[in-house]
Amino acid sequence: MAATLTQLAQVAVMAVPEDEDVVAGWTAFLIFGLLIAAVVILGFSLTKRLKNVDRAEEAGLYDPTDKKPRQGVPLRGLAAARQAREQAAAEESGEGSGGTTPRPGTGADPGR
Repeated sequence: MAATLTQLAQVAVMAVPEDEDVVAGWTAFLIFGLLIAAVVILGFSLTKRLKNVDRAEEAGLYDPTDKKPRQGVPLRGLAAARQAREQAAAEESGEGSGGTTPRPGTGADPGR
C-alpha cells in the first residue's frame, strides 16, 4: 500500500510542467474575447430597453399615480460646463437666480 502511494506521488511530481512551458493559449484568449463581446451586446440591449421604458411612460402605458418626478433632462459635457460658468458669473456679479426664466434643458420643465 505504501509503495502504491509512493509511486502515485512520483507520477504526480513528474506530471507538473516547467514554469516556462505553461501558457494561456489561444483558447483562453478566444473565451476572453467572447466574454467581452457578450458584455457589449448586453450593454446595447440594456440601453435599448431603458429607452423603450421611457417612451412607454411618456405614452401613458403605466399607472399615472406611480409617475416619478421629472426634473428635466440633465445637462452633460459642454452644456453643463457652460451652465456652471454662467451660474458662477451670476453669483459673482450678485444677480443670483431669483426671478429669471430658466432656459430649456437646464433643469426646469416648462411643459408640465
